[in-house]
Amino acid sequence: MDTPPMTASEIHSHATWTALLWALSYPGRPRQLPAQDLHAFQAIAEALIDLETSYYVAMPELEAILARTGGRARPAAEALYQFYPVLSPEALATVQAAPVGSYLYPDESATLVIGCTLGDGAVLAISGPGIAAPEQIRIGGIPDAFWNMRAQACRFPLGWDLLLIDHAQVIGLPRTTQIEVQSWPM
Repeated sequence: MDTPPMTASEIHSHATWTALLWALSYPGRPRQLPAQDLHAFQAIAEALIDLETSYYVAMPELEAILARTGGRARPAAEALYQFYPVLSPEALATVQAAPVGSYLYPDESATLVIGCTLGDGAVLAISGPGIAAPEQIRIGGIPDAFWNMRAQACRFPLGWDLLLIDHAQVIGLPRTTQIEVQSWPM
Protein backbone atom coordinates (compact mmCIF):
# COMPACT_ATOMS: atom_id res chain seq x y z
CA MET A 1 0.00 0.00 0.00
CA ASP A 2 1.44 3.36 -1.05
CA THR A 3 1.55 6.28 1.31
CA PRO A 4 -0.07 9.36 -0.18
CA PRO A 5 2.41 12.14 -0.92
CA MET A 6 2.55 15.02 1.53
CA THR A 7 1.60 18.53 0.50
CA ALA A 8 4.14 21.36 0.78
CA SER A 9 2.41 22.52 3.95
CA GLU A 10 2.57 19.03 5.46
CA ILE A 11 6.26 18.71 4.58
CA HIS A 12 6.93 22.07 6.27
CA SER A 13 5.01 21.07 9.42
CA HIS A 14 6.68 17.66 9.51
CA ALA A 15 10.15 19.24 9.22
CA THR A 16 9.31 21.66 12.04
CA TRP A 17 7.89 18.93 14.28
CA THR A 18 10.91 16.70 13.65
CA ALA A 19 13.35 19.53 14.48
CA LEU A 20 11.50 20.24 17.75
CA LEU A 21 11.37 16.56 18.67
CA TRP A 22 15.13 16.13 18.18
CA ALA A 23 15.91 19.46 19.88
CA LEU A 24 14.07 18.41 23.04
CA SER A 25 15.39 14.84 22.89
CA TYR A 26 19.02 16.02 22.71
CA PRO A 27 19.16 19.26 24.70
CA GLY A 28 21.73 21.82 23.64
CA ARG A 29 22.18 20.48 20.11
CA PRO A 30 21.04 22.94 17.43
CA ARG A 31 18.50 21.69 14.91
CA GLN A 32 17.53 23.28 11.62
CA LEU A 33 14.00 24.63 11.16
CA PRO A 34 12.43 25.00 7.69
CA ALA A 35 11.91 28.73 8.34
CA GLN A 36 13.86 31.53 9.96
CA ASP A 37 13.39 34.59 12.13
CA LEU A 38 9.71 35.46 12.72
CA HIS A 39 8.70 32.73 10.26
CA ALA A 40 10.41 30.19 12.54
CA PHE A 41 8.10 31.25 15.37
CA GLN A 42 5.16 30.93 13.00
CA ALA A 43 6.25 27.42 11.95
CA ILE A 44 6.57 26.34 15.58
CA ALA A 45 3.15 27.78 16.40
CA GLU A 46 1.57 25.98 13.46
CA ALA A 47 3.19 22.70 14.54
CA LEU A 48 2.25 22.94 18.24
CA ILE A 49 -0.90 25.00 18.62
CA ASP A 50 -4.37 23.70 17.86
CA LEU A 51 -7.95 24.20 19.05
CA GLU A 52 -7.20 22.66 22.45
CA THR A 53 -4.10 24.67 23.32
CA SER A 54 -3.47 28.15 24.65
CA TYR A 55 -0.82 30.70 23.80
CA TYR A 56 0.55 34.07 24.87
CA VAL A 57 2.41 36.53 22.68
CA ALA A 58 3.07 40.24 23.14
CA MET A 59 4.24 41.01 19.58
CA PRO A 60 1.36 42.28 17.39
CA GLU A 61 2.88 40.92 14.15
CA LEU A 62 3.05 37.43 15.61
CA GLU A 63 -0.27 37.73 17.44
CA ALA A 64 -2.22 37.89 14.17
CA ILE A 65 -0.40 34.80 12.90
CA LEU A 66 -1.04 32.81 16.09
CA ALA A 67 -4.71 33.74 16.03
CA ARG A 68 -5.04 31.78 12.77
CA THR A 69 -3.88 28.54 14.45
CA GLY A 70 -7.21 28.15 16.23
CA GLY A 71 -5.53 28.17 19.64
CA ARG A 72 -6.84 30.28 22.48
CA ALA A 73 -5.06 33.53 23.39
CA ARG A 74 -4.63 33.66 27.17
CA PRO A 75 -2.76 35.77 29.72
CA ALA A 76 0.79 34.65 30.45
CA ALA A 77 -0.28 33.11 33.77
CA GLU A 78 -2.54 30.66 31.88
CA ALA A 79 -0.96 30.09 28.46
CA LEU A 80 0.83 26.80 27.85
CA TYR A 81 2.76 28.07 24.80
CA GLN A 82 4.46 31.45 25.12
CA PHE A 83 6.30 33.26 22.34
CA TYR A 84 8.99 35.87 22.97
CA PRO A 85 10.84 36.67 19.72
CA VAL A 86 12.68 39.32 21.76
CA LEU A 87 12.87 38.81 25.51
CA SER A 88 13.47 42.17 27.13
CA PRO A 89 14.25 42.71 30.83
CA GLU A 90 10.83 44.39 31.11
CA ALA A 91 9.13 41.17 29.95
CA LEU A 92 10.65 39.05 32.73
CA ALA A 93 7.75 39.75 35.10
CA THR A 94 5.42 38.36 32.45
CA VAL A 95 7.61 35.29 31.94
CA GLN A 96 7.76 34.69 35.68
CA ALA A 97 3.97 34.27 35.68
CA ALA A 98 4.18 31.36 33.19
CA PRO A 99 2.62 28.13 34.51
CA VAL A 100 5.01 25.53 35.92
CA GLY A 101 2.36 22.82 36.26
CA SER A 102 1.49 21.02 39.47
CA TYR A 103 2.48 17.68 40.96
CA LEU A 104 -0.90 16.32 39.91
CA TYR A 105 -0.71 17.88 36.40
CA PRO A 106 2.93 18.56 35.47
CA ASP A 107 1.87 18.66 31.81
CA GLU A 108 0.16 21.98 32.50
CA SER A 109 3.50 23.78 32.44
CA ALA A 110 4.46 26.32 29.80
CA THR A 111 6.72 25.88 26.82
CA LEU A 112 8.60 29.13 26.26
CA VAL A 113 9.72 29.89 22.69
CA ILE A 114 12.39 32.58 22.96
CA GLY A 115 14.54 34.39 20.43
CA CYS A 116 18.26 34.38 21.22
CA THR A 117 21.75 34.37 19.76
CA LEU A 118 23.41 30.96 19.75
CA GLY A 119 27.17 30.83 20.22
CA ASP A 120 27.32 34.22 21.94
CA GLY A 121 26.57 35.49 25.45
CA ALA A 122 26.40 33.56 28.71
CA VAL A 123 28.24 30.25 28.98
CA LEU A 124 25.83 27.63 30.30
CA ALA A 125 26.80 24.20 31.59
CA ILE A 126 23.99 21.77 30.82
CA SER A 127 23.40 18.22 31.99
CA GLY A 128 20.54 15.80 32.37
CA PRO A 129 18.51 13.35 30.28
CA GLY A 130 19.52 13.32 26.60
CA ILE A 131 22.99 14.71 27.36
CA ALA A 132 25.66 11.98 27.48
CA ALA A 133 28.17 14.11 29.40
CA PRO A 134 27.90 17.67 30.74
CA GLU A 135 28.27 20.22 27.93
CA GLN A 136 28.71 23.95 27.60
CA ILE A 137 26.66 26.14 25.30
CA ARG A 138 26.62 29.90 24.76
CA ILE A 139 23.30 31.73 24.68
CA GLY A 140 23.03 35.48 24.16
CA GLY A 141 20.17 37.91 23.77
CA ILE A 142 18.38 36.71 26.91
CA PRO A 143 18.46 38.81 30.09
CA ASP A 144 20.83 37.34 32.69
CA ALA A 145 18.06 37.30 35.33
CA PHE A 146 16.07 34.83 33.21
CA TRP A 147 18.40 31.94 34.06
CA ASN A 148 17.88 32.41 37.79
CA MET A 149 14.09 32.61 37.23
CA ARG A 150 14.21 29.36 35.30
CA ALA A 151 16.22 27.67 38.07
CA GLN A 152 13.58 28.73 40.58
CA ALA A 153 10.72 27.53 38.34
CA CYS A 154 12.19 24.09 37.56
CA ARG A 155 11.62 21.63 40.38
CA PHE A 156 11.03 18.28 38.70
CA PRO A 157 8.45 17.49 37.47
CA LEU A 158 7.55 21.18 37.48
CA GLY A 159 9.06 23.87 35.29
CA TRP A 160 9.29 25.34 31.82
CA ASP A 161 10.42 23.68 28.62
CA LEU A 162 12.48 26.05 26.46
CA LEU A 163 12.78 26.31 22.70
CA LEU A 164 15.51 28.84 21.88
CA ILE A 165 15.43 30.23 18.35
CA ASP A 166 18.27 31.88 16.42
CA HIS A 167 17.31 32.58 12.79
CA ALA A 168 16.53 29.02 11.54
CA GLN A 169 18.10 27.07 14.40
CA VAL A 170 16.39 25.75 17.51
CA ILE A 171 17.84 24.42 20.74
CA GLY A 172 15.61 22.61 23.20
CA LEU A 173 16.13 22.77 26.95
CA PRO A 174 13.45 20.71 28.69
CA ARG A 175 12.64 21.30 32.33
CA THR A 176 14.69 18.17 33.15
CA THR A 177 17.88 19.86 31.89
CA GLN A 178 20.03 21.27 34.68
CA ILE A 179 21.54 24.60 33.72
CA GLU A 180 24.37 26.32 35.55
CA VAL A 181 25.61 29.71 34.39
CA GLN A 182 29.41 29.42 34.08
CA SER A 183 30.12 33.00 33.02
CA TRP A 184 28.24 36.10 31.98
CA PRO A 185 28.96 38.06 28.81
CA MET A 186 31.28 41.05 29.18
